[in-house]
Amino acid sequence: MYRHGTTFLKYGLSLLWVMFCSSCQAQSSPPTGFMVEFIRCPDLILIKDRTPEFCWIVNSAQVGAVQTAYQVQVASTQELLQSRSPDLWDSGKVSSSISSNVVYAGKPLQEHCHYYWQVRTWNGDDQPSPFSEVQSFWTGALTEGATTANSFEVHLLEPQAIVKTGEKHFFIDFGKAAFGTLVLNIKSPKTTTLKIHLGEKLESPTSISRKPGGTIRYQQVDLEVSPDQGVYTLNLPPDPRNTGPAAVALPESLGVVMPFRYAEIENCPVELATGDVQQKVVHYYFEDDTSFFECSDPVLNQIWDLCKYSIKATSFSGLYIDGDRERIPYEGDAYINQLSHYCTDREYTIARRTNEYFLTHPTWPTEWLLHNVLLFYYDYLYTGNLESVEQNYDLLKHKTLIALAREDGLISSKSPRVNDAFMKTLGFADPKQRIRDIVDWPGSKKEVPWWDLALPQGERDGYEMVPINTVVNAFHYFNLKLMSEMATQLGKANDASFYAARAGQVKASINEKLLDTEKGIYVDGEGSTHSALHANMMPLAFGIVPDEYRDSVVKFIKSRGMACSVYGSQYLLEGLYQAGEADYALDLMTATDDRSWWNMIKVGSTITMEAWDMKHKPNSDWNHAWGAAPANIIVRHLWGIRPLDAGCKRITIEPQMSRLTWSKIKVPTIKGFVLGDFKQTSDRVTTFQLTIPANVSAEFVYDLRGKEATLDGQPMVESKGNAFSVSSGTHQIDIREL
Repeated sequence: MYRHGTTFLKYGLSLLWVMFCSSCQAQSSPPTGFMVEFIRCPDLILIKDRTPEFCWIVNSAQVGAVQTAYQVQVASTQELLQSRSPDLWDSGKVSSSISSNVVYAGKPLQEHCHYYWQVRTWNGDDQPSPFSEVQSFWTGALTEGATTANSFEVHLLEPQAIVKTGEKHFFIDFGKAAFGTLVLNIKSPKTTTLKIHLGEKLESPTSISRKPGGTIRYQQVDLEVSPDQGVYTLNLPPDPRNTGPAAVALPESLGVVMPFRYAEIENCPVELATGDVQQKVVHYYFEDDTSFFECSDPVLNQIWDLCKYSIKATSFSGLYIDGDRERIPYEGDAYINQLSHYCTDREYTIARRTNEYFLTHPTWPTEWLLHNVLLFYYDYLYTGNLESVEQNYDLLKHKTLIALAREDGLISSKSPRVNDAFMKTLGFADPKQRIRDIVDWPGSKKEVPWWDLALPQGERDGYEMVPINTVVNAFHYFNLKLMSEMATQLGKANDASFYAARAGQVKASINEKLLDTEKGIYVDGEGSTHSALHANMMPLAFGIVPDEYRDSVVKFIKSRGMACSVYGSQYLLEGLYQAGEADYALDLMTATDDRSWWNMIKVGSTITMEAWDMKHKPNSDWNHAWGAAPANIIVRHLWGIRPLDAGCKRITIEPQMSRLTWSKIKVPTIKGFVLGDFKQTSDRVTTFQLTIPANVSAEFVYDLRGKEATLDGQPMVESKGNAFSVSSGTHQIDIREL
């Protein structure tokens, strides 16, 4: 067969080498990324669910790697696991690809006990991995299906700059605002009183603003120091604005915190150096290295950093709250916070705790109530866990506001059915409260005359507030659509059919009664002749706009600019990307006028602000995560990385890079990390290098009209409608213009 023995020898040696490498790769690495009840450090808190779920990441660099089986072992001591003698549960080899939400099925767990677990997996060659490292967890008081809170973290951060500005007067800059207090490590030669200033905003390069405006934070505290003590933690007085009955209280062990970046110390008896003054920072458990983004646009890079950090910094209360003014959860704020948290950290517990909190602590805006279904649906989509949806399904039915529907399916907060009994079904403790449409916030002085701080123009783009409101009904439609999907997953076929049919009816009614077919755009509501940005961007974001009116709706939206608040920008950008308007969406995200994220950076905030600028909302603050929409828009729409199946068994990657010439990204999922590397070269070639986690498959969506593409050097085969199947592992996609 071969002319030369040397050729045969070389081929034989190469084949043996390939076989050897294949046998080495047959066995996967041990699983990592452990979670108990979605908690990554369960040894630090108390698990409350008597049948907790286990999660892990399957580790294999092989292309197409999948888990075909697993074995979980749980024991009362680590030694029992090491000797392969678990006394509580040994699942044995379970043929399944499931690597998250594996429910404990061993002997009953006891309260207030310490347990240990490990797992191994089998790959497609039926080869087992080694057992993982052992993770431990503590139980607390146990109930069925309880949601367990993750732990708080406390860090001591060194200042980036210490400047002596006068006799015994020092200015300290920690680089970023954070929720916490100040720690001093000084030995005073005599008893004296320091005057300490903490704040978020500067008056001059080395002076904190004593009157920063709005609810930007500043506080002055006196601290007595003496020769008998060396370390001092500043005891901050509570603020009446955020410690009322409705505010979320911190554990007493954490003390009082406030957001600040800068400190000034007057009458300081010693010279201050690094280590003498620290920022004691509090936030929910957060792993910075689980996400990453960088691209060719330096403005967008800074916006990503701002928004990602905002999610971390504002997590200090253990629930998604509205910033430091009230410290109250609001559903609309929490939705943006939730999506952005999923995109910046592999963290799911704070979202679930917040979602369940809203069921008994609702807020008054109609649209905020219509965020509940969205919150629960995306919890399910990103985790694959239906437990919370199933337990609260009947309450979620009420949150759709379907009880207010007319014969045509449209709803109104002005319905006579909004009575005490109805308000009770929504979870209001005071049934005398009433819901009110919000559209966006703040409204104009004319729209909200009871609010002295309302501006003449507001953030509603002149929206006409009529009883049958287009924005409200767009949300209602989306609620019904998602309820149908969740009912299907719960096996409630009749409900699924009902909600799907009702969603179709509401969509048809919106397009029949709220769409001006002559102008090709939506009016603000039934009987209105005015068309605001919001009345059009919401139907676009929720997939309501008929194909024949998509261009006219998009054209109108683009004529309005950023005529919405930081909250509304979430839906504006979602709608634009879904319509393929990536160029305009990127222009809005990277704009440098006073209605932009760049403006937040320019004015000095290091956490996203409640409004684009103080002049747009005079009482706003500088620590509001509802302004962090780009943290999820960049991941879910610019890169287009989203779950296709619940629990991310399948994902989609639908990049819309616009004018970017390169970008790198790392995105956390419950099953591992998606890596992307994009380059646009000068020879009309676009390259994507993608790493898909083991046990996950992807659909790469890209319009190849006028182009040809290869996947790992082979022609890409379209599976359906510009979608191409990509298995786990690392792949290179090259797209060349013809």
